[in-house]
Amino acid sequence: MKVIETEADLAAGFQALIAIEPRFHDVRACVGDLPLRRRTDGFGALLDAIVGQQVSVASATAIRGRVVAAGFGEPAPILAAPEDDLRACGLSRQKVRYLRALAEADVDFNALRTAPDATVYETLVAISGIGRWTAEMYLLFALGRVDVFAPDDMALQEGAKLLFDLPERPKGKAMGVMAQAWSPWRSVAARALWAYYGHTKSRQGETL
Repeated sequence: MKVIETEADLAAGFQALIAIEPRFHDVRACVGDLPLRRRTDGFGALLDAIVGQQVSVASATAIRGRVVAAGFGEPAPILAAPEDDLRACGLSRQKVRYLRALAEADVDFNALRTAPDATVYETLVAISGIGRWTAEMYLLFALGRVDVFAPDDMALQEGAKLLFDLPERPKGKAMGVMAQAWSPWRSVAARALWAYYGHTKSRQGETL
C-alpha cells in the first residue's frame, strides 16, 4: 500500500499531481514544498480530535495537557474514571461521552494501518463523536493515505475557487466530483489547496 511517509514521498506525489493538473504548478510557484503534516496514529490522535472540537487551538492544547496529566490518555483510565474527574480537565459532558465511546470501541489501530481506506472510514465514523471530516483527517495525516480528500472542508473549497478562478466555492458534492480528476493523488491536492488558501489569505491580509 502506497502511503506518504516522508517529504520525498510528498514531493514525488506533488510532481505527479502537477502532471495530472498543471494548475497545481501555480501552487508550487507560490508556496514551494508542501508541509508533510504527518502525525502519530492511534487512540491519541482521535482523542486530540475530540478534545479540539469547537474550541480554539490554544484551549484544545491546554485541555489535552490536563487530560494527559490526569492519566486519561488511554482507554482504560477513561472508562474507569468518574465523569466529574474527566469534567475537571475541562471536558464538556458531550466530550466525555465521546471519549468514552472511543474507549469502548476498542479499535484495532494496528489493523487500520493496512486496512482499505473505506474500512478505516467506516470503522471511525461508527464511533459517536467521530464524523466524516475527522475520519478523513485521520486517513490523511495519521495514516498518510495518498488518495483521500475532504470535500466539505471550506478551506479546500476556497482554495479550489482561488486556484481555478471559479465564480464561487464548489460545495461538497461538486468539490468531490472536481477532486476525482486528481486521483490517485487527492491527499496531495488537499495539502496543496490548503497551502494555497493560506498563502493567498496571508497576502491579502498584508495589503489590508
